[in-house]
Amino acid sequence: MEERNEEQSFARMLAESEMDSGPELEPGDRVRGKIISIGKDHVYVDTGTKTDGVADREDLLDREGNFTLEEGDTVELFVVSSHQGEIRLASSFGAHGGVQQLMQAMEQEIPVQGRVKETCKGGFRVQIMGNHLAFCPMSQMDNRMVEDSQSLVGESMTFLISRVEANGRNIVVSRRALKDKEQAESLQEFSRNYKPGDVLQATVTRVEPYGVFVEVAPGLEGLVHISEMSWSRSLAPEELVSVGEQVSVALLGMEEKDKGQVRIGLSMKQAQADPWESITEEFEPGSMVEGVVTRVAPFGAFVEISPGLEGLVHVSEMSYLKRVSKPEDEVEPGQKVRVKIKGIDTLERRISLSMRDAQGDPWEGVSARYKKGSLVEGQVEKQEDFGLLVALEQGVVGLVPRSILHRAQDSSLADKKPGDRVNVAVESVDEANRRISLQPADPAQSEEWQSYAPAREEGLGSLGLELKKAMEKKKG
Repeated sequence: MEERNEEQSFARMLAESEMDSGPELEPGDRVRGKIISIGKDHVYVDTGTKTDGVADREDLLDREGNFTLEEGDTVELFVVSSHQGEIRLASSFGAHGGVQQLMQAMEQEIPVQGRVKETCKGGFRVQIMGNHLAFCPMSQMDNRMVEDSQSLVGESMTFLISRVEANGRNIVVSRRALKDKEQAESLQEFSRNYKPGDVLQATVTRVEPYGVFVEVAPGLEGLVHISEMSWSRSLAPEELVSVGEQVSVALLGMEEKDKGQVRIGLSMKQAQADPWESITEEFEPGSMVEGVVTRVAPFGAFVEISPGLEGLVHVSEMSYLKRVSKPEDEVEPGQKVRVKIKGIDTLERRISLSMRDAQGDPWEGVSARYKKGSLVEGQVEKQEDFGLLVALEQGVVGLVPRSILHRAQDSSLADKKPGDRVNVAVESVDEANRRISLQPADPAQSEEWQSYAPAREEGLGSLGLELKKAMEKKKG
């Protein structure tokens, strides 16, 4: 009785052991396991069953012909055969198989490794399973348009066999079918693992004028539109990323298109911090900063003072020196300008800027520089019906009223043309309203001239010395 119980216990343990070892593998199955041993010619892999798998070391060389794998590395291989307690593995099914394995690969949709030999009419000639030549139509090489077919010659790729005829002499393969299948599997897994708002790592695969495509899972691409690439609107896609670069993206959503295709919308900028959230920590009204003109409008120019932070320089804030009517005459996109921050509205996300305040107001302190009665030399800006406009310095213009011109002894002042140099005296200064009233320089009528001391002769200049001589001559 005891012996019988021991037999039943042993049988149960054996059955449990077999259950734990996983299901039996069949040719064509894909196995993912760790390398447990590396020999001179073979590599042994844990298949997850009670039998380890063996693969030819030569079959696991990289594209440069080097063996770079180590014990403990995980590899993904196909079951080539399973008999007599041995599981043979290979990087692709039927690496050296005959017509029977070709048919098996086609019927079971098992991927096979192939090398593009050359281009031909309508597609490519591909060498598969050792020495079999197959035809891959151009439309079946990829699930997107092939732009440079010649660049694929010599490349090793994985294909699905779609037709085997004439005892293996007529073989048609498709890489697109395999990519579509992998893409569908990746999409299904991707949909389970991610939801809108999640941030993930992706690899840039293509750069286009309207944005970039990135791979978010094997064979699965999404689009980062140019508007979602950066908080800054002044940079082009090629200035931000390059093919092969790793980037962080936020998932915006997935939209089903025609023929079951799914469009994955992504954002690089939403994977980063919003610059408006910390704007008050970096900038404050009254500060001077340097920015870049991003665009010009009839009412002013937009200037980016930091990536994602763009403000407006209204046309009225462009210059103190002249009246600006066309902003494009003053600035252009890409130009660096110095601006003063006039205001920040975080609720409306608006920044008001001034170019003229950053350059300085020429009217500031003008009453101290041009006192009543002082004699100055200016340049005629223009003749108007109401008088003569005289520029005393850049941005500061005074007026000789028409009524004073008519009463002046030196009537030639009324005949001056724009650009002519003239001598005038300051009559009054209204700094708040930006007005300076002038009159012709007349030494005989200038009461303030009497106050000039001899000790300041050196500072009078040629005009002052001549006026002083004229007064002394009149006294004599």
